[in-house]
Amino acid sequence: MEAEGRAPGPTLPPAGGRGLEHLAGVPGATPTPLLTASAEVLEFDDEEDDLEVFSKDTSLAEANSFSPSMPISPSSMINQYKFEDEPELKDLFITVDDPESHITAIETFITYRVVTKTSRGEFDSCEYEVRRRYQDFLWLKSKLEEAHPTLIIPPLPEKFVMKGMVERFSDEFIETRRKALHKFLNRIADHPTLTFNEDFKIFLTAQAWELSSHKKQGPGLLSRMGQTVRAVASSVRGGVKNRPEMFTEMNDYMETFSHKINVLDKIAHRIYKEEREYFNEMKEYGPIYTLWSASEEDIADSLKGVASCIDKCCKATEKRMAGLSENLLPVIHEYVLYSEILMGVLKRRDQIQSELDSKVDALANKKADKDLFSEEIGKLEDKVECANNALKADWDRWKQNMQYDMRSAFTKVSDNNLRYYEEIHVDVYVFQSSNLLTGCPLASV
Repeated sequence: MEAEGRAPGPTLPPAGGRGLEHLAGVPGATPTPLLTASAEVLEFDDEEDDLEVFSKDTSLAEANSFSPSMPISPSSMINQYKFEDEPELKDLFITVDDPESHITAIETFITYRVVTKTSRGEFDSCEYEVRRRYQDFLWLKSKLEEAHPTLIIPPLPEKFVMKGMVERFSDEFIETRRKALHKFLNRIADHPTLTFNEDFKIFLTAQAWELSSHKKQGPGLLSRMGQTVRAVASSVRGGVKNRPEMFTEMNDYMETFSHKINVLDKIAHRIYKEEREYFNEMKEYGPIYTLWSASEEDIADSLKGVASCIDKCCKATEKRMAGLSENLLPVIHEYVLYSEILMGVLKRRDQIQSELDSKVDALANKKADKDLFSEEIGKLEDKVECANNALKADWDRWKQNMQYDMRSAFTKVSDNNLRYYEEIHVDVYVFQSSNLLTGCPLASV
């Protein structure tokens, strides 16, 4: 759906000093929102102020913007944003759940239950239940890339824990990975081409021993080495001579996008870290007032009121942290991984183009049999055309998904922030009003 206008993109505030203005204030004071939909520039602190993220440069927000006549409510905007190619009926439903830990003499690993329900005729049954480990998901991703080199394969979560945020095999790590694997399979299921891939069907339906047998039927080591050698040779030859302009623009877009989404990922994790520090401080701060009230009879009620207010602010902050970790951080990091995948897809397209260019040059220099080379060139031209068409269609679809996911993520965070501020402001107002009536000196807190 093409939109008529443009709304400012959601951004994060500068992270200077401790990073959040409300950290320095007394609990209950009005803080500056973490994430707002009104700012247009994201910046680092003083030592990194040369980086700006999602500025007024509109190169990363070309289409599918909102009309200025649309409702200003974030939820209303999201509800009105639809895809042109959104399917009316879904016939494949996949759930990843029930993680189980397995310990052997050699390794420790986690398996996940994958439940599939479908009405498609090519499936022998309408429901399947299998267990898969992370290596099986890696195998599926590699098979999809092999079969569709210029389609945008959804990213998998990294094999190892990132940035030291959680311990490997902890409940938090396992649940985060489960959600990512669930999204990976459902993105494939919703893709108009990947959803009908035979290896994807085998992944969803085959029992463990059947899948293991099928894996052994893949290309051998020499075949994979040959593909790697051709890729290296293509890169050594230099840039593609006859790359269409639109793919040059795609490459430039992704370089900019990759830089900005990585900076945004860094800022979001910093904000989450500072929010957690603020939360931990409040947990220690509240009990102090409770203990103080026991030794100050004259202001005991007011001190208990402060302790209660801090406790409610602490609970509200915990909810907001949960919103960040569920709605924002995974989405941003997924598109960090997507940026790497897109760069790889563009390189594979260039490799096919480069192979065609080298054949055309060889024919022009009469270094080989013309009839043989003409036939090979014809096949390569068809291959390049198919690769270009596949990438063009997937590129538009990916941009629609990206723009929708980003809007949705920041809208959820904005709604979460509104609920947070409304909640703590009510608590502070009630506390201040009750103490002003009694003339308590703590009423100004």
